Amino acid sequence: MIPLHDPHHALRPTAIALGSFDGLHQGHRRVIAAVTEAQAAGGEVLVPTVVSFWPHPREVLHGEPRLRLDLPEEKLELLEPLGIRQLVLVPFTRALAALSPELFVRRVLADQLQARRIAVGTNFRFGVDRSGDTDALVRIGASLGIDVRVVPMLWDGAERVSSSRIRRALAAGDIGEAERLLERPYRFHGRVVSGRGLGRTLGWPTANLEVDGRKFLPLEGVYAALVWWEREDGGDDGRSEPMAAVMNLGPQPTVDPQAPSAVEVHLLDRRLELAGARLTVQPLRLLRRQLVFPGLEALSRQIRQDADQARQDCLARLGAPLAPPAADLRPPAA
Repeated sequence: MIPLHDPHHALRPTAIALGSFDGLHQGHRRVIAAVTEAQAAGGEVLVPTVVSFWPHPREVLHGEPRLRLDLPEEKLELLEPLGIRQLVLVPFTRALAALSPELFVRRVLADQLQARRIAVGTNFRFGVDRSGDTDALVRIGASLGIDVRVVPMLWDGAERVSSSRIRRALAAGDIGEAERLLERPYRFHGRVVSGRGLGRTLGWPTANLEVDGRKFLPLEGVYAALVWWEREDGGDDGRSEPMAAVMNLGPQPTVDPQAPSAVEVHLLDRRLELAGARLTVQPLRLLRRQLVFPGLEALSRQIRQDADQARQDCLARLGAPLAPPAADLRPPAA
């Protein structure tokens, strides 16, 4: 996997795609493509690099929590196939925010990262009070011998492709629209932690996932999902074969109305010991919102219907029968 660096430890000289690139959607990939084959004058080899800020500027300047479509570790896996060789996270501080556009480009991009080419989208802003725009970046870059490429926004119908649109789709439970804009599946990861075993008493044992609180999750509800556990012998991507599942995202209004929101997955046609395993979850479709049932028997009947729907969704997505159940499989020890 490509490395994650701070500016002081980055490989240099660089060709930089600059921006947050949250979600790495189609528009972001066009900006990245502008630097993956860049060479400086005289044939100097440049390191294709994505440069982003961490934490998000609005968290530092306005105290607004900013959930991410992709956490830095997830972004590494997505950037590598695009031809990027490193992800550099610039620590965003109030001191950095106070730099003029000229000082930011000179100190961070030119001096620290030895940038020879920079690519940004047309809406990129930088410097104190976001006073620098793409025209300023082109002008400053020219004075420092840096080639600046400004990539036009990508439009989809009457609205541009954006991370905000993807968040809106996920917030509405529209996984299909989010995947269309991303041009890839939406996934998240979590570690299996101990629960209270209430699902097992109903005949529907679940794996309770601890998910990074900075990750943007979709609308609360019940989903058909594919699940992988991470394993050393799971093939090129280091994961097991996909397993069909039902996922509950949110509280448990029938079993325990006071319980906090949680992520639980029930593997269909599988009985595995998953304690401590790290799972990857890919929601496929929102089956229903959460409901309050008159009792546990009614809840169990509804879960059976959810499982039947989820099984069909998983079969349709994979385009082939799922791997046969294997009760003796175990994920690697945590």
